[in-house]
Amino acid sequence: MVAWIISRLVVLIFGTLYPAYYSYKAVKSKDIKEYVKWMMYWIIFALFTTAETFTDIFLCWFPFYYELKIAFVAWLLSPYTKGSSLLYRKFVHPTLSSKEKEIDDCLVQAKDRSYDALVHFGKRGLNVAATAAVMAASKYSKPLDHVDPRLLDPACSFQKTPSTDKSILTLHAYCISSTDAEDGVRCLRASL
Repeated sequence: MVAWIISRLVVLIFGTLYPAYYSYKAVKSKDIKEYVKWMMYWIIFALFTTAETFTDIFLCWFPFYYELKIAFVAWLLSPYTKGSSLLYRKFVHPTLSSKEKEIDDCLVQAKDRSYDALVHFGKRGLNVAATAAVMAASKYSKPLDHVDPRLLDPACSFQKTPSTDKSILTLHAYCISSTDAEDGVRCLRASL
């Protein structure tokens, strides 16, 4: 447990905050060499964080696992070992360069599919919400058979009509019903 806490602190402070500050300085100074160095680091760190999500679940029982994570982050940051630069130039850059077209195509397809799915599920969600509202209104309302249809406004407005007890006003609503499910419009005559 102590090793986990220390490893989280080291990754947070030295793996995230320290490089973030030096990335800021590189951008501010407009030093291209430093900028490229920190961009390589962030790409490697993003891959490390992604892998860490799974390895924390399956390899946390491994002896010295958290100590190895601390050593790996130190190796990535060290100006002597230039670990992030080495990993980027030897493995990440060649892989991404060879797969760049396929990755871009997948991202465009995912973007298009996500937009279509959002529209589809948005319509379905509105249908469900409208149906639930109508069902709730019909469950707790009286039928409108006892109301004179001339008292109701066919333009979906609300009117106050006297009830049988003259001292109480009852609110009635009238809505034109639609059977077109694609419109997501489901109205029902209801007495509220």
